[in-house]
Amino acid sequence: MRITAAGVTPLDHTILSGEYLRAKAPLVLGSEGAAVVEEGGGSDFPVGSRVMFAGPHGVSEDGAYSEWLAVRKENLCMIPEAIEDVSAAGIPVAYLTAHMSLSLAGFQAGKTVLAAAIGGSVGNAVTQLARALGAEHAISSTTNHNKADQAKALGFDEVIDLTREKLGDGVRRITGGRGADIVIDSIAGEVLGEALGALAPNGNLTTLGYSAGRKASIDVTDLIWKRATIKSFSLFPQPPAAWDEAWRTIVALLESGAIKPIVAKTFPLAEAADAMRYLIEDRPFGMVVIAI
Repeated sequence: MRITAAGVTPLDHTILSGEYLRAKAPLVLGSEGAAVVEEGGGSDFPVGSRVMFAGPHGVSEDGAYSEWLAVRKENLCMIPEAIEDVSAAGIPVAYLTAHMSLSLAGFQAGKTVLAAAIGGSVGNAVTQLARALGAEHAISSTTNHNKADQAKALGFDEVIDLTREKLGDGVRRITGGRGADIVIDSIAGEVLGEALGALAPNGNLTTLGYSAGRKASIDVTDLIWKRATIKSFSLFPQPPAAWDEAWRTIVALLESGAIKPIVAKTFPLAEAADAMRYLIEDRPFGMVVIAI
């Protein structure tokens, strides 16, 4: 495939920092992207097809920060006609993670979902998917007042501004004191414990990232008295059926306009290091993408 754009993710930074021990240098980063099929796609992905993909690329084998890449057909999905390659490149990891983690958490229409960090890729994807699929409340948060204003301007009406109130207080305000049925936590650190405290009775929390720190403290009574559960999620080991279902749902919602990926900034391939710094240090609202 000829790569047209690559998503820049926190996973890339984790690998670059040496915190993922299974990844070995030398390695080209990039676990997701958009591309044009140039050879080998068969009837499923004819030559010239615009596709997006995610997989072990940039983790256990060379990834999308490149001009050309061989990708397994099972890791591909056609890009909807109305979606540009730059937007498509940042969709797979965040939205596949969002869909599968929500499904495993038992999401149904009418549930209340909390996913912190509205400006982050997973937090935003979970919020958009939950809302599009009929959540009673799709709640997120931000530690930046300007991002809270930006979120409101973009139509995210249930974002807790943590410069004005605590996470748990905000969740209880929005839900009339009940709390969240499902928490999808891509932050960890102090946020995990606070989010756990915001659960409704019989609620569950899924942890899948640690951009705010690998260590977290919890109040065990938040588990015991609420009969709550906490579990983990990792995208790439999920079965093919889960990937297929997630792709179908995501594409349908993209085509209908029910979900809209947000790109904060693009960089050329020669400035990949600057793209990574921008994602990690500036913490923008939306995805960071390398245009190739």
